[in-house]
Amino acid sequence: MNELMVCGAAREIRDGELVFVGMRLPLIAFVVAKKTHAPNAVGLFENGVIRSTPAAELIYTMADPPNLLRATQCLDMLGVMSLLQSGRVHLGFLGAAEVDRFGNLNSTEVRSQSGLTRLPGSGGACDIASLAQRFVVLLEHKKERLPERVSFLTSPGNGDSAGWRKRVGLPRGGPAAAITTKAVLRFGEDGEACLASLHPGVELDDVLANTGWKLRVVDDLGQTAEPAAAELKAIREYDKERFWTK
Repeated sequence: MNELMVCGAAREIRDGELVFVGMRLPLIAFVVAKKTHAPNAVGLFENGVIRSTPAAELIYTMADPPNLLRATQCLDMLGVMSLLQSGRVHLGFLGAAEVDRFGNLNSTEVRSQSGLTRLPGSGGACDIASLAQRFVVLLEHKKERLPERVSFLTSPGNGDSAGWRKRVGLPRGGPAAAITTKAVLRFGEDGEACLASLHPGVELDDVLANTGWKLRVVDDLGQTAEPAAAELKAIREYDKERFWTK
């Protein structure tokens, strides 16, 4: 399933775009996009690294030497994050503990029957969610991860409606998609998530039962496209031991 999610994320990258890549699955998605349909995409890392080509070998943190070697630029964090403020970043990939009906993200704290669990917080996610032209989130599809309303708003999606971002002064952007372990959700003009496709072997009732609100479904609901041979080749040549994709 991780390979399918990688391919889904890669397909969100358009040729020539500036993309905040991050780590884990989006890192591999950038490799796939570069080797298939988006050879001119440029990858951005929060620590200041800018790459027009993926690192020659798998990296485990943004500061690993292979990510610095032959980088297009090695700036400081302010240098690369300022590209967001100027509106030049097309896409950012994010993760979260919770994503709600309007694409708001929580990576600060979650509450359960066992009590409060503190999480690492925003990092650069709030900046990316606020200022990129669009963002895509990847997460496990479980009811507790997809509540109707996040228990803590770490990074803004569409607030509570389509016009919320404009009302609070956010100049652009918002969630484009949530790629989960079961499906792809997309966000329409009204700001709300809608089920766009089911992953192979996943039933509609399973997705609806594991979503924390009454999820709308597109009229022409289809199946998420299986990874193509070229996509799988790019994944498996780069992540040979399946460190990120197992």
